[in-house]
Amino acid sequence: MSKEWLKNDILQLRAPELTDLDFLFHIENDTRLWSVSACKIPYSHYQLHKYITESSNDIYIDRQLRLMITDADNKLSGAIDLIDFSPASHRAEIGIVINEEKRGKGYATAALELVIQYAKEILNLHQLYAYVFTDNEAACRLFQKTGFKASSELKDWEYRNGKYKNVYLFQLIIQQ
Repeated sequence: MSKEWLKNDILQLRAPELTDLDFLFHIENDTRLWSVSACKIPYSHYQLHKYITESSNDIYIDRQLRLMITDADNKLSGAIDLIDFSPASHRAEIGIVINEEKRGKGYATAALELVIQYAKEILNLHQLYAYVFTDNEAACRLFQKTGFKASSELKDWEYRNGKYKNVYLFQLIIQQ
C-alpha cells in the first residue's frame, strides 16, 4: 500500500484553488501578519486570482510552493509555504499561518510534520529553515517541537514598528 504524502488523520495539504481566494486575500492583507512576514504590501483579489491560475505549483519552476491546510471536514485551516527554494543547495525556507480559531489544536505541528516528510521523501531536500522573531514563543516552540534547532540569533535583523528586532534562524537538516 502506498503512502499518502500530504494527508494524515488531522488534516490534508493541497494546492490552492480559486475557492481559497477570500482566505488568501485575508491573510495577505492582514497587517498583523505582516510583522512576521517578509511581505509588507497588500494584494488585490486580481493579483491573488492571477497567482492561483498562473502558478505551476511546481517548486522547481516557481521556486516556491504554497499548500493549503484543510481539516478533516475539508474546511480551510491555514497555509504552509516553501519559499526561496534552492535546487542547487537542496534547501527551502518554510512559513506557516493557521486560522486564529484553529491555533493551539495541533494543526501547525501536523502540517509541518507532513511538509518535512514531503521535503525529505519527494523533494529530496537536505534542509529546511525558518526565520522566527525571538519573542514569538509559539513559533519557537513549534519549530523546536518538530526537530528544528535555533542555529543562530541574528541581532537587529528586522525593522518593525520603529525598532530593530532579533530573529532566530531555525534549521532542520533532513538528510545527512
